[in-house]
Amino acid sequence: MAGPGFINPELLISHKFPETTFTYTERDVAIYALGVGACIGDAVDEKELKYVYHKDGQSFIQVLPTFSVVFGFQTLEKFQELPGLQFDPRLLLHGQQYIEIYKPCPSSGTIQNRAVISGLHDKGKATVLEIDTTSYNESGEALCMNRSTIYLRGAGGFSKSSPLYSYSNYPANQISPIRIPKYKPFVVHEDCTHQSQALLYRLAGDYNPLHSDPTIASVAGFSRPILHGMCTLGFAVRAIIKCLGNGDPTNVKSILGRFLLHVYPGETLITEMWLEGLRVLFQTKVKERNRTVLSGYVVLGRMASSL
Repeated sequence: MAGPGFINPELLISHKFPETTFTYTERDVAIYALGVGACIGDAVDEKELKYVYHKDGQSFIQVLPTFSVVFGFQTLEKFQELPGLQFDPRLLLHGQQYIEIYKPCPSSGTIQNRAVISGLHDKGKATVLEIDTTSYNESGEALCMNRSTIYLRGAGGFSKSSPLYSYSNYPANQISPIRIPKYKPFVVHEDCTHQSQALLYRLAGDYNPLHSDPTIASVAGFSRPILHGMCTLGFAVRAIIKCLGNGDPTNVKSILGRFLLHVYPGETLITEMWLEGLRVLFQTKVKERNRTVLSGYVVLGRMASSL
């Protein structure tokens, strides 16, 4: 009989996700921007007011590229219902998020999402599952692709052969490796999160009680609810756009974030950045604990003219 860590790779890989539709308004875009810290230190920040207000008479507010992660929430909400997959949800970790931006997201609209299992890897003591969600606008044009990498601890060891089972349905060189330099960063940006940051960010659609319920957080081993990893990534990418992207959210072409450690709402985030051509390597630390919580890179279309 299948136990809590049962994996049937054939069933998983052959699963066909139903297409989903996501409709949003400018209000949703503004709430998301506030959730990832836009104007958090200065309510009239000239590089960020445009994310929440029609600055200088602009027709539409501008959209942060990480807003695209909310398109896939509907698919990930039903993650536990996937056929051929049984696991202890308390042992699930969101390990990594990769985003490709094809066209800037409009400030409102209806999005069609198509999801597939893009990777499945037996790590012995854990299983790594990758889900790609490609989002299309109302004209059928692809806007972006989100790849969520999920670690299922205690669910590995399902391979019947050696070496361990590994399936990937994307080019091996698609995601560049992350090697954080040892030398001084080019730019350092500091942001203070609010005590209510997770409660605000969850309004974007991620209602996991780990980020709001103290009892659930305690069962998971935390002293209080933690900040969403995707919220921390939103803070980091927003800082990179502000410091190196000339404040232009449409300048971002791809994003990779690896989640390393939790953040408590109210803690201070320090994002360090290094330049490699048009690629910005970064790592984000919690100032109060001096721990690295996130690392990754952002690929820009062009560098700020002031650099």
